[in-house]
Parts: sequence; structure tokens; C-alpha cells
Amino acid sequence: MIRIASAIAFTGAAVATAPAIVPVAIAQQGDLAAVQTHLRATETMTADFTQTDRAGKVLTGKLTLKKPGRIRFQYEEGVPILIVGDGKAIWFLDYSVGQRSRWPVGDSPLGVLIDPSRDISRFAKVVPGSDPRVLSVEAHDPKRPEYGRITLIFARQPSAPGGLMLQGWVALDSQGNRTTIRLANQRFGVPVSDSTFRFSDPRRGTSRN
Repeated sequence: MIRIASAIAFTGAAVATAPAIVPVAIAQQGDLAAVQTHLRATETMTADFTQTDRAGKVLTGKLTLKKPGRIRFQYEEGVPILIVGDGKAIWFLDYSVGQRSRWPVGDSPLGVLIDPSRDISRFAKVVPGSDPRVLSVEAHDPKRPEYGRITLIFARQPSAPGGLMLQGWVALDSQGNRTTIRLANQRFGVPVSDSTFRFSDPRRGTSRN
């Protein structure tokens, strides 16, 4: 996991004016506020993604996001899997076996990315680390461990929403299965049609809005 610096040591003698040292708790509050700003300012986003599961299997594809509640992971050609958030639920669709699974947006770790009304300060914390250019934030609901947890990883970049560029995340489900997503070619504020989040039901082969 990529981490960021949590403190800076300063020592010296006969110093007329010492630099201000910001308490760690205050700095972390500022970082969480920046993450909240980024999430609320990001209305649409597209990116290429690379997914690595706990067994080391790697898949690639295209990510499309549109708030509130909509996200699509379109996997590379030949992969019969699709993940879509249609505004109300997250759907996992497996066309190879004709099955689908559904979770309310609020029950998925992805909810932190696609629900702009969520106050992450209530369930997220900054993960201390050694690289000040990188910010990692872990989010989970301790009252609902079955929802899993997600660690968002950002690079500090002034030109990005909230001064942060989302680099990817690590998701851990309640069974301990870890999935890592890395993003590239991120684009914000791009036009995204609502039709992007339609899909065919793998049980019937019919289209769903």
C-alpha cells in the first residue's frame, strides 16, 4: 500500500524563528477535506484501469463514472464480465454462466466514489506513509464489516479536482479478498451519456435501463 508522511522532525539550537509545525490530526483533517472536495467536484470521469486480484490475475478495461450512483467497468475483449452501477445498485454480471448479483450502492465500497452525499469524515481516515506526494485514505463502516473496506490512493496534483488525482484503490471484501485497481489516462468533466450504464441481463439477454 502506498503511504504518505505523517510527521516531520525538526531540531536546532539558537533558532530565532522556528517553522510552524501543523499537528498531525489537523493535517489529516485537511487531507480528508481535500478528498471530500475531490469526490464532490468529480461529476464525471473516464479512465483506463488495470485490475489485479488476490491470485495475481490481471485484467484491463475502461472505467466510466457519472454521479450520482453510476459507474461502469467495461473489461477487455473476451472477458465475459461486466460491473455496472445504474444509480440505485451495483450489478455484477457474468455472461459466461448467465448469472447476476446486485448490491445497493450504499452497501458497496464503491459507494464512496459515486455517492456525493456521503460524508467521508464519518467513516474514513488518512493512512500514514512516507511519500508526501501521495495521499491514501481508508474508508469502511465498523458497524457494517460485511460491506468491506476500500483504500483510495491519490497523487497531489493542483490541476485535478480538489488538488488530487485519483490513482486507484485497494478493495477488501468481508472474506478477505483483495482487489487492486490502478488508473491511467484519467479525464474529468467529460460528457457521459446515461445509456452508458445500460446492460443486458445475462439470464435473458434483454436490455436493462
